Amino acid sequence: MTIATPRRIATAALLLCAALPVFAQDAGTQAEPIAVQMYTLRSIASLEDRLKVVHDAGIHAVETVGTQNVSAEELKRLLDKYSIKAISTHAQLSDLRDNLDDVVAFNTSIGNATLVVPYLQEGERPADAAGWIALGKELGGISDKVQAKGMTLAYHNHDFEIVDFDGKTGLELMFEAAGPGVEAELDLAWIARAGYDPAAFLDKFRGRVFAVHAKDNAPEGQAEDEKGFAALGKGVLDWDAILPAAAAAGVKWYIIEHDHPLDPAAVVETGAAYLNEHLPAGTGR
Repeated sequence: MTIATPRRIATAALLLCAALPVFAQDAGTQAEPIAVQMYTLRSIASLEDRLKVVHDAGIHAVETVGTQNVSAEELKRLLDKYSIKAISTHAQLSDLRDNLDDVVAFNTSIGNATLVVPYLQEGERPADAAGWIALGKELGGISDKVQAKGMTLAYHNHDFEIVDFDGKTGLELMFEAAGPGVEAELDLAWIARAGYDPAAFLDKFRGRVFAVHAKDNAPEGQAEDEKGFAALGKGVLDWDAILPAAAAAGVKWYIIEHDHPLDPAAVVETGAAYLNEHLPAGTGR
């Protein structure tokens, strides 16, 4: 009979660690506050393959889209396998209105504590300043319920919110009415498409910007097969101005996104490389 001496036990443990996949050993090694919006990777066939793209780009955080069409247990298993944390999710306003308890339970199970309203359907979009104020008040009420459950509510913009009403945009009116409990997830490419300076817009929301969607716009008339979007740093946005403004605004996360990528893995890799090189020292959470 072989005796399991301390030395043999230690050797076996070392061999076991060496045999483990690399992604099971590198949790928490990411230095920068970088995440990926999973919508970017939706054309990749399997959820596991999408998460592997994130991991292989050296990123350990994602923003999910609803339930990703799997159970909470399966999503958590895959996140853990690839050493990835869910830092937020896009939750439709209709689900927050009608199924808040289910949304909270699912996200609690996967370890996420930030719920983001991602998009307003046409019928949900206010037509005037009073409508934006009313929506803000409703979001403030949802935020109170979410906070009581230990979570945070945020809102992600497109361009239709950024319409002027006597000197203030609908987005600003909405956030003012919502109160400080509702945080902002500013999509910088859509802000630019609405004709506003992303750096100046970040300053308007200083202190309440949970995250930015870090993506770019291609030069006018280019990348039409990608709806005019570009990988981060490959377009026309002035990142030399935007990144310091984001840091000054207190941005916690830089979430790589592309609405219509032809090569989603390349978009993620390019965005990660750009942010790792250009984010100011001391940036993020």
